[in-house]
Amino acid sequence: MSAGAINAVVGSGTLITFPVLLAVGLPPVTATVSNALGLIPGSISGAIGYRKELVGQRRRLLKWSAGALLGGLTGATLLLALPATAFERIVPVLVGLALVLVVLQPRISRILRRRRELTGTSARPDGGLPLLTGLTLASVYGGYFAAAQGIIYMSLMGTLLDDSMQRLNAFKNVLAAVVNTVAAFFFLFVADFDWTAVALLAVGSAIGGQIGATAGRRLSPVLLRTLIVAVGTVGIVQMLLR
Repeated sequence: MSAGAINAVVGSGTLITFPVLLAVGLPPVTATVSNALGLIPGSISGAIGYRKELVGQRRRLLKWSAGALLGGLTGATLLLALPATAFERIVPVLVGLALVLVVLQPRISRILRRRRELTGTSARPDGGLPLLTGLTLASVYGGYFAAAQGIIYMSLMGTLLDDSMQRLNAFKNVLAAVVNTVAAFFFLFVADFDWTAVALLAVGSAIGGQIGATAGRRLSPVLLRTLIVAVGTVGIVQMLLR
């Protein structure tokens, strides 16, 4: 339940569920694929909880979701094709860079806004090719492991879009749901699941997703950003000590 709530607000529920699955004796790959399938209801629940922020955003979401689908499928394939240690060194670096962007995002946004005012240009409402590329690559990572995937999404969108934190959080939940779903369905045909773990995660994450969405929509941008950085920092420490 706590993982589903954190996923809806921040996007790092895997930082809770993955170590627990390892602690009960599941192999790393089995834990990863069971986690991906079990957290789907939570991602969908969180997206539904933010449905008001998604009104009128269909065109942007369809474009980004296409990239998320391709990236998630690629990441799921890499999980089975590469050795388990392949991303261990780069994951903390990626999350760390994402946290830096989250912290600096207000300043970066102001700089970009002033530059657009001086040049007489306007921001692209969908972030253009740079954002689509970044979200697709983040989805590759999400399909492979998913821990702190939402933080990377939030940092990219916060830097390249002129939009509210709450709307960005709504976008993040939709993209995470797409990646988790496509990765999980791929795993259904090629990997072994622990169905007890999947069932427990599914029920808990669905309930937690609604709780997290309700609480998250009440947070100010500063508090939401602070929560993202705090959870992400704990995640980095956890990954480095694992």
